[in-house]
Amino acid sequence: MSIRADYEKRMEEQQKVLSEFYGAVWHDQETRYVHPFRIYGNVWYVGDNWVCVHLIDTGDGLLLIDSGNCGATAMLVQAIWEAGFNPADVKWIIHSHGHVDHIGGANFFKNMYGTKLYLSAPDAKMFRERPELSAIQDSKGIMDTLFVPDVEIQDGDVLTFGNTEIRFVMVPGHTAGCIACFFDVYDGDEKKRAGYYGGFGFNTLRGESLREMGDPEFKTRQIYRDSLARVRDEKVEIFLGNHCINNDTMGRRKKQLENPEGPNPFVDSEVWGRYLDEKRDALAVFEQDPANN
Repeated sequence: MSIRADYEKRMEEQQKVLSEFYGAVWHDQETRYVHPFRIYGNVWYVGDNWVCVHLIDTGDGLLLIDSGNCGATAMLVQAIWEAGFNPADVKWIIHSHGHVDHIGGANFFKNMYGTKLYLSAPDAKMFRERPELSAIQDSKGIMDTLFVPDVEIQDGDVLTFGNTEIRFVMVPGHTAGCIACFFDVYDGDEKKRAGYYGGFGFNTLRGESLREMGDPEFKTRQIYRDSLARVRDEKVEIFLGNHCINNDTMGRRKKQLENPEGPNPFVDSEVWGRYLDEKRDALAVFEQDPANN
């Protein structure tokens, strides 16, 4: 094949990808850039308007929860700088689960800054044995690859990052190794309890997906439901989203900008339980739709 023919073939493939439903996920990601902002005290938002990334200033290095979508690493680095921090100070990245849209910056941070990468043990196993379930192939970027975690998180682990102690709970469903995190955040002498849930999407609960994963009886759906119940009653005053839709990140940010001297819209002790209940009820509706079975 000539160089010209190869070029035209690749451009045709690229346009086909962009015309598909998920094509917009990889196209013009810069349009989703969000100027970073402080959520509360030592917790900052450095994600885009679709995929959440949170930065915690631990007093002894920076901690990220997730590393963004593949192809969006430059935006993440820019957001960290714009927030007033140095990306080289990111000592740890906790990955909520092993899907392509949450692991994009992992290898860059590890190779560039020596950042330690954390992932649950079940999703680390998925990377080794069923890498296609990460959907890394959907990125269409030849430089995007899975990473080898430095630490594999186990259910019930309590790990310390600088001045921040995090308790981890496995909440399988969206992947086998989704994790929930619970930790205290500080604003001066004031303390709030933050909660993070590692993946709510139903896309992996469709019948076709479950059969591909080796679950023809759809047992994963009940596992998902049980995971919601397991952490439903945790004390959470600040709900950190996995995707912005989970806690209306952008809507709360708008309120924050409109009334900077008013109550912090991210401090809400009701939204955690309410949203988990919504997902439980939505799953029941999802299961009744023949298109999902």
